[in-house]
Amino acid sequence: MKQIIIFCLLAGGLQYACAQNGKSEFKPKVVKTNEEWKKLLSPEQYHITREKGTERPFKNKYFDFEGKGVYRCVACKEVLFSSDTKFQCPSGWPSFHSPAAKEKIHEEKDLSYGMVRTEVMCSNCGAHLGHVFDDGPDPTGLRYCINSESLVFEEKKPAPKAKPLK
Repeated sequence: MKQIIIFCLLAGGLQYACAQNGKSEFKPKVVKTNEEWKKLLSPEQYHITREKGTERPFKNKYFDFEGKGVYRCVACKEVLFSSDTKFQCPSGWPSFHSPAAKEKIHEEKDLSYGMVRTEVMCSNCGAHLGHVFDDGPDPTGLRYCINSESLVFEEKKPAPKAKPLK
């Protein structure tokens, strides 16, 4: 009898946790219909950013990319990450130790696929970006594991050269 009660409590807790997954008070500033997003995004970008998909590891455009600049949200163009915080990680996805600014991203508990993770979204439009883990390098100890398809890179422009005085 004691085992049945413990099982019921555990099952009930798991059911409650799963029921809470996906329920959030988070309200993005940019809101569009699915049809509007489909017109703006490629099918792969739509799947990842709007349907919480993921891309293949090691076979994405920013995993080994070393350009200097900023990474913007592919959906709304908000600056999310800087190349200064990107680091090489064997996970297969682009990894950053911190966002451009904490308010640029929104984090929520993700209980999908039988795992407990923290989902990362663009706080401006709600696009799914990837997940954050606590196994990253200094200075934060975090690893923002982000889908390339959720990002667009903008190269840092060199400062204009000063014209000589005459």
